[in-house]
Amino acid sequence: MTKKSDNLQPDINFLYEMGSIRHMDRMWRRFHSRDFANLAEHHFRVFWTAMVIAQREGGVDTGKIAKMVLLHDIAESRTGDVDYLARQYVVRNEELAIKDMLGNTSLEKEFLEIWHEYDKRESLEAKIVKDADNLDVDMEMIEQASRGNSVAKYWRENHRETHVRVTLNTETAREIFDHLRNANPDEWHISGRNRMKDGDWKLKK
Repeated sequence: MTKKSDNLQPDINFLYEMGSIRHMDRMWRRFHSRDFANLAEHHFRVFWTAMVIAQREGGVDTGKIAKMVLLHDIAESRTGDVDYLARQYVVRNEELAIKDMLGNTSLEKEFLEIWHEYDKRESLEAKIVKDADNLDVDMEMIEQASRGNSVAKYWRENHRETHVRVTLNTETAREIFDHLRNANPDEWHISGRNRMKDGDWKLKK
């Protein structure tokens, strides 16, 4: 592969900026709680959700999906996350942001093409990533509601069910969404191997 240039500084700048997204709040926080996932944490679960959808749907390029997930919201490093209230008043220029972020880096050509593909939402890979992006919010809502957050419960029942489910692109995403209605976010450790079930806390018969 041909090097973009001999100047590594744009790449170094980009890598530091990627490190900084862990400090970027997603603005759901102001409606829910301060422990709502930050931008970097959001990308992490979107990746795994997209991988689940991709495997169940089949016939997709998981490598492209992985790159698309890692890219999909990073422009918020420049634009910030604009929530459902603020979007009535402001306009984001995400394309300018992503071009400035990737400009003159070794990643510019490939990842700008991937970003534009995601933005168009035409390929199955782009649709899967958007589905995973949406489902991460629903999983977070359920986690918040399980901690007693009444606003999260309201959002889940009165907006996500009526407005978001219909926008999901894949059958797998719709199945996950429906399964989440009765999901317990603590099931993974309660039902898995633990000290009470299989360890030294297990009751002796």
